[in-house]
Amino acid sequence: MVRATVVGSGPNGLAAAVSLARAGYDVQVLEAADTVGGGVRTTEATLPGFLHDVCSAVHPAALASPFFRAFGLAERVEWIRPDISYAHPLDGGRAGIAWRDIEHTARALGTDRDAWLSLLRPLSRHIDGVVDFTGSQMLRVPRDPLTAIRFATRMLQEGTPLAKRTFRTDEAAGMIAGVFAHANTPMPSLAGAAAGLLLASLAHAGGWMHPRGGAERIADALVADLEAHRGTALTGVHVTDLATLDWGDPARGDLLLLNTSPRLALTHPDVPARYASALRSYAYGPAAAKVDFALDGPIPWTNPDVARAPTVHLGGTRDEIWASENAVAHGRVSERPYVLAVQPSVFDDIRAPAGKAVLWAYIHVPHGSPLDATELITQQVERFAPGFRDLILATHSVPASAREAINPSEIGGDILAGAFTIPHALRRPVLGTTPWRTPMKGVYLASAATPPGPGVNGLAGWHAARTALADAGTPATLDELFRS
Repeated sequence: MVRATVVGSGPNGLAAAVSLARAGYDVQVLEAADTVGGGVRTTEATLPGFLHDVCSAVHPAALASPFFRAFGLAERVEWIRPDISYAHPLDGGRAGIAWRDIEHTARALGTDRDAWLSLLRPLSRHIDGVVDFTGSQMLRVPRDPLTAIRFATRMLQEGTPLAKRTFRTDEAAGMIAGVFAHANTPMPSLAGAAAGLLLASLAHAGGWMHPRGGAERIADALVADLEAHRGTALTGVHVTDLATLDWGDPARGDLLLLNTSPRLALTHPDVPARYASALRSYAYGPAAAKVDFALDGPIPWTNPDVARAPTVHLGGTRDEIWASENAVAHGRVSERPYVLAVQPSVFDDIRAPAGKAVLWAYIHVPHGSPLDATELITQQVERFAPGFRDLILATHSVPASAREAINPSEIGGDILAGAFTIPHALRRPVLGTTPWRTPMKGVYLASAATPPGPGVNGLAGWHAARTALADAGTPATLDELFRS
């Protein structure tokens, strides 16, 4: 039986592994950490009984992903689907609330009602077309051209200074800025608009969901399927040099898939000079400094609807958020930074002891920054929830400079696996119609450094596996692999 070795057990690596195991390969996954999952792991980072997600916490794109739809993730994991996708508190107790119901959201925005519906309703109604357009590499014809055109025109509108003309209220402008800021890129920008429009559309299509019990449930489901098809996952195996890795014989059809930084491919003994040069020029972007909080009770938000939202964007007005993100792009951190926060224990009683709560939060920082973000995040939460500081039982801080030691793919603390710009969307990490294939026989890239980029959707892993199967002369579709 031909072998397939997958280095890295993040969702993309496991997606590739499951696909190849179902196609008949003898699959082995190698993971450097003590547990599988990569960015979808859950640990007691602060105190016993408080479950914190190591990287991703809420997964807007997971159940919309063609790979996870075929895999049946919705049936394999218990999902929590809140009525509110995200909240955006403002000073004075005001807040913008992104309800899953777009009409409910728009009604609360007053003069911005029609603008909100005009921007997002056509996209949320045709979410499959949006996911298709954004879910692969850009050098192809989209399956739903009309939705692709709608998306592109809105991206051009919202990714430039013209975006200031769209909304008049602080609530609507802040909400859209908060969701666009997920991209960790200067604002306004086309790349930030592309990422933000996808997320905002998903908020009103299926909602922003998270698995009960933590992100690790996604990895558990993938590993269970891998093992059911005779594959294995080994932990504590840190691969740093492909020249010394015994992954089989490419001449007989053995495969090596890298769910890692593309830099690992540089250690292959047969890497061509031109390809090596392209990988070395692949740029990494700003980083994230994360803090987990164990709390003595729920966060006392001034606005009660914010207490019902698992995801909360803290940063104030649109101008404040733009200033915060642009400061990071220039190597600084704002005194009032944009904070991406998740309070999973609002709806998930597994995540904390009775009466207690957990908070997952990070800010954007310059590449490789050693900054401990605990106090900055605490101040921003306290701004919109006075009394928060008094609830803190314990914290666990991971500065950007420490993230690479936890996950070697996060170069300099970049959790997006590469600078998030339009040029890098075209060459992620190289320009071509099949960027998952390398010039080395049998070797493929399967990480978020390849299209479609970051997000827990399994698509980069599936595209790598699909490319490998096609190269082997045994092409397969998702329906063929997952029909049973």
